Amino acid sequence: MKRLEVVGLGALNMDYIYRVERVLGNGETATSTERSPAYKGTDLKWIGSFPGGSAANTIYGLTKLGIKTGFIGTVGDDADGKMLLKDFKKAGADTSQIKVKKGVKTGFTKCLSDKYNFRSIQVTPGANNLLTMDDLDLSYINQAEILHISSFVDNAQLEILLELAKKLDASVKISFSPGELYATRGIKALKPLLKHTHILFLNEKEMGQLTGKDFKTGAKACLKSGCQIVAVTLGKGTSWKTVTATSYIRDSQREYVVEPADNEIISIQDTTGAGDAFATGFLYGLLKEKPLDECGRLGDVAA
Repeated sequence: MKRLEVVGLGALNMDYIYRVERVLGNGETATSTERSPAYKGTDLKWIGSFPGGSAANTIYGLTKLGIKTGFIGTVGDDADGKMLLKDFKKAGADTSQIKVKKGVKTGFTKCLSDKYNFRSIQVTPGANNLLTMDDLDLSYINQAEILHISSFVDNAQLEILLELAKKLDASVKISFSPGELYATRGIKALKPLLKHTHILFLNEKEMGQLTGKDFKTGAKACLKSGCQIVAVTLGKGTSWKTVTATSYIRDSQREYVVEPADNEIISIQDTTGAGDAFATGFLYGLLKEKPLDECGRLGDVAA
């Protein structure tokens, strides 16, 4: 079996993205089976549909950077499922462990984004809810240096992740992006997974949801729960002492503050997936044995 550097495991979704004047609810929730957004108004602008899913986005990015990757997940036997598989294959990722569930719709999200970069993401899990432990090949995962995982809607898949973490070879490092769906469960609920986590990726809001603390104090709590490295993205930047920080990284020895690469103002149409791109850059640096502050800068550039 050809050795893979990173294997991803998480929900596979098609993202249906719309631009609106103002998002009233900022966050990620589970929702119904309708693809059209629950929104009324005259300023709704269709942006497009794109292959997505948090871990999937990160693995796609790593693949494009030349990292040997594979992905584990489930899709339906519909047009969206075929598009997700095609997109991964075109990039060069191994898709042999993505299972197609017959007669089921592929998962999708409705993403509303406004000019203030607030987003409302409504998730319909579809085929993702059908992932079982039988869909996971442990020998396939154990060949990787890193297993990058993200959230699912249903409790059954969280239980699968908890069970898998206990069975992995010690050589496999777990990289974990919980997102809001898992962060809102709180640190106590995720502790059985956090104690096996090598690196944890969160944004500032998710850190508050997970720990009830600010990003610096929350990072300490995550390390205490067993994580080896905590990386927190801070959006466009947060005032930190005398600098503006775009991310904060901490391990058991040191803390690192990443400043913007430059002062150039970039026009961003939509920020969906920016945190996943940060994880792409950071993990790329980690695989190349770069110091953590440089990993953070690579993550910032990718985001």
